[in-house]
Amino acid sequence: MPRIRMSFAEQAGGRRDPAGAARWMRAGLLALLAMSEPALANHPGDRLGEAMAAKESSFEHARRNPPGLQLRAVDGTEFDLRDLEEKVVVLSFVPAGCGTSCADQQALLARVREAVNDTLMRDLAAFVTVMAHGSPTAAGGGDADRLDLVPREDGAVAELRADWARMSDRGAEGPIAYVLGRGAQEAGLFHGSGFARVNMIRYINGLTNAHPPEPGPLDRIRRFFE
Repeated sequence: MPRIRMSFAEQAGGRRDPAGAARWMRAGLLALLAMSEPALANHPGDRLGEAMAAKESSFEHARRNPPGLQLRAVDGTEFDLRDLEEKVVVLSFVPAGCGTSCADQQALLARVREAVNDTLMRDLAAFVTVMAHGSPTAAGGGDADRLDLVPREDGAVAELRADWARMSDRGAEGPIAYVLGRGAQEAGLFHGSGFARVNMIRYINGLTNAHPPEPGPLDRIRRFFE
């Protein structure tokens, strides 16, 4: 459900604001669409992936566990994906020379993020983009729920992108956005920029409603050595 805000008249100081009203109406409709399928929201794991795959041709449910992600950015930021394990994470990669395909996907992800931020999901999701210098990005990189990371090492973005793309059985000809469940133990892959925005919102909603998985013995051993 959208968060309760001031009325349009109050925001406009008593004057009507048709453009603002239309914007909030669109946000409300997106929120209702995202929340309107409790069966989808209550499907954990494979069932959630299967339900989304039936709705969205650009979606792929990963059958492999997501790899880890640790890096140091050019601004000195130390990033560890495990620091976001309490949130659903939307992760994307923009290597050098990706061009229009990555720019289009980033623009679509920005619209998804804007819609998510107009719902109660805003505190449960984070958007992370790992990019090379000069890569196309959407506005808002400095916000708390969006991290734009430029690794120090040359070629690191392409290597990380290839590592993560191994989760896909479709190959990695175009950019992939990874939506990770809490604990980063499962992932849904959205290929390219042709997927419906509301379907990614629905998938994020389903993951935020799922109980976070308990780490198994292998996960505990792996974390011990990391």
